[in-house]
Amino acid sequence: MIITVTLNAAIDKTLAVPNFRLGRRHRAVEQTTMAGGKGVNVARALRALGQPVIATGIAGGPTGTRIVEHLTEEGILNDFVRIREESRTSIAVVDPTSGEQTEINEHGPHVSELELELFVDKLLYLAKGAAVCVFAGSLPRGVDVGLYGRLIEEMKRLGVLTVLDSEGEPLRTATRKGPDVVSPNELEAEGLVGHEFSDDDDRRIGVGEMVELGARESIMTLPEGCLAMLHEAGERRLYGATLDPLEPVSSVGSGDAFLAGFVAARYGGRDPEDCLRFAVACGAESTQHFGAGVLEQREVERLAPEVRVEQLEAPPVGVP
Repeated sequence: MIITVTLNAAIDKTLAVPNFRLGRRHRAVEQTTMAGGKGVNVARALRALGQPVIATGIAGGPTGTRIVEHLTEEGILNDFVRIREESRTSIAVVDPTSGEQTEINEHGPHVSELELELFVDKLLYLAKGAAVCVFAGSLPRGVDVGLYGRLIEEMKRLGVLTVLDSEGEPLRTATRKGPDVVSPNELEAEGLVGHEFSDDDDRRIGVGEMVELGARESIMTLPEGCLAMLHEAGERRLYGATLDPLEPVSSVGSGDAFLAGFVAARYGGRDPEDCLRFAVACGAESTQHFGAGVLEQREVERLAPEVRVEQLEAPPVGVP
């Protein structure tokens, strides 16, 4: 079983608005509303890939009720802790004429210590039957930035593989606790290692620096694919994976679909190169759909052979 954790779940509304301009009145030509938050999106994609997954996290108020209802209607197994304050709503505006997208995300609810401990108890219970746990997205307001790190340590004690995709201080703190895989995008990776990347050499070094900070393996998602430092045959190897870009319908949630593809392939026992190939194909295929985490497995399998995976010269890092 794969667990996805979404502590700042949302109702995500995506609108297609041609020629979108600030300060003008527009009419959407297409829209979709679904349960969201990074972990939820990962769970949706994992289910589409036929993987055994349960989505857990925190949901509150009428919006929280809608989140759970949407997941249930989609057939996504879920077990959320209900809290008093209202879960957030997020809006993405996609301009199909330019390909640009604008996202507006609410902060989300405050979570009490009691509510948080109820969630931790639930997660530890679910983890007894799990092989992988994915921690994805932001933390609600007021929650200790060290929570992901604490939970990663708990999962490691239970023998559960941990995957982390967050940002800011929660990402930095949790990476030091030794997750099995950390998977930020380029901007998030820059924040994690503390400097910007000006060229490909900087990006390669950055992937190595994420490992030096504590992660066993690191993946940096990029518009054309990813860079990854993976553990294979007792050593760390650096890979680049790329795919010729597709004309996107919407790129909202493509990183979450990428992560779901990597986790699904890893859970299925594929070799590292094939895990990256499958992940990039999932991320790319998801851009052909309206809605985060939506993809078709048949199309992913068609795209996967087109993904180019190359072993690169690895920058120096600490001893594995």
